[in-house]
Amino acid sequence: MRHGDAQVSVLASVAALLASFAAIGPAASEQACPAVTHVARALAPGEVVVLTAACSTPLDGVEATAFGKTIPFVEAGNPGTWQALAGIDLGTAPGKYTVNVTARAGASSFTGTHRVTVAARQFRTRRLTLAKEFVTPPASARARIEQEAKRVGALMSAVTPGRLWRAPVLQPVPGPMISPFGTQSILNGTPGSRHGGADFRGAEGTPILAPAAGRIVLTGDLYFSGQTVIIDHGLGLVSLLAHLSQIRVREGDTVARGEEVGAVGSTGRVTGPHLHWTVRLLGARVDPMSLLAVLGQAGTQMP
Repeated sequence: MRHGDAQVSVLASVAALLASFAAIGPAASEQACPAVTHVARALAPGEVVVLTAACSTPLDGVEATAFGKTIPFVEAGNPGTWQALAGIDLGTAPGKYTVNVTARAGASSFTGTHRVTVAARQFRTRRLTLAKEFVTPPASARARIEQEAKRVGALMSAVTPGRLWRAPVLQPVPGPMISPFGTQSILNGTPGSRHGGADFRGAEGTPILAPAAGRIVLTGDLYFSGQTVIIDHGLGLVSLLAHLSQIRVREGDTVARGEEVGAVGSTGRVTGPHLHWTVRLLGARVDPMSLLAVLGQAGTQMP
């Protein structure tokens, strides 16, 4: 082969190699690590979102920040796929938000972003006329109310390490929902705070089941919620069950999903028997029905 022919051959080989790199470039970018996706009933205030971060390589850990929270992930079936629950708080304004994800593999780390658009959500309004004592607590009760609110607030916003729960999450009583999350109550003509949980119909004495496994962190008679149980499910998922007629667990107990923790009643500031179920996710006020939509029997999105 002559020198000129050899030079042409080398140049052709280099061009072919560069062309092959260009061809595989888009495929490599499509397999970016971590690739982040989400599943949710809706992207709106009060909704629970399942985030998935996937890489082709095994990972040692994943963490994200979104909606002003640090969101812990857990391995989901294989070491290259990790999942987490994020909550869009009741007070979140509509708009575009970014989920920033960091994945670790040995001494290496990878970052990715996932953008979501939170839509406006319409909530119910109800007007009630009640006896004054149900609307305006007496001055003698204010210190108790403040003390209880402080304790409950700290427990409901806790993010304890380790996931105690597994899907599916259960509705604690079989009755239908009678007062949805986010409802704005106008009490005797004065607007009150939005409903931070969901109410379910239940006859006095109906067993109340733990919606997921967890540890009992509070039992007791509170001014507004009456006989109350709080379950810490781990990783920032917390349930409050209120207005019970009986409590059948003690603080410090570990309970399994479906274990009986009490019975429906009408204790506290209520006018009839029912169960009030509040859910907090990393401190965010979220709709229990949204949790059931993504992690209930019919919609399980996490193992």
